[in-house]
Amino acid sequence: MGQKVHPGSFRLGINKDWISRWYGEKDYAKLLHEDIKIRRFLSEKFKRANVSKILIERAINKVRVSIFAGRPGIIIGKGGETIEDTKEYLEKLIGGSKVFLNVQEVNRPDLDAQLVAERIAFQLQRRTSAKRAMREAISRIMELGARGVRIACKGRIAGAEIARKEWMKEGRVPLHTLRADIDYGIATAHTLYGCIGIKVWICKGEILRPLIQEESGNGIAAQKGQV
Repeated sequence: MGQKVHPGSFRLGINKDWISRWYGEKDYAKLLHEDIKIRRFLSEKFKRANVSKILIERAINKVRVSIFAGRPGIIIGKGGETIEDTKEYLEKLIGGSKVFLNVQEVNRPDLDAQLVAERIAFQLQRRTSAKRAMREAISRIMELGARGVRIACKGRIAGAEIARKEWMKEGRVPLHTLRADIDYGIATAHTLYGCIGIKVWICKGEILRPLIQEESGNGIAAQKGQV
């Protein structure tokens, strides 16, 4: 049996950070379900905005939601009307907390694994060949300077009676190297024959954070630096 770990959670505290930043203690379960509701609502409402990730930060009675999207204009709306309506709805949804919305643009969507996976899912729903969609995505990603990319599609590809897995890889994608900057995204294509799952791994290089130890009168002080 395969035992696979999410590349993001595997690197938490090393070169990846949490997508929810708060401390709940006794209210942990309640706040967790609120986060799920917020992400589900925003992902469904702004499906055409190419939402990459949603970052949620909390303070006392305040919730800051940062939306990273390839097309932020759809979220903001004409004169900011859409974002204001969304903010009011979220305040009613979670209740008792002031909501602040922050929209940020994804500068290079072809290097974002989540957006690449969703684009391939859209192409499969339009009956594009899986191999062609993966090949085109890999060529675009490698042209932008990625170290490596791996894409896998699994399901009843092209309406086959038996589900199978198609995958392509180019370059270097070291999943067991903790210093490697691996971006990971998943999406689901809902076709006439059933669901097809898409997984994308993009290696953008390596992030080195050496531990510099300096001797001082009080002992050894550790300082973190980024190279």
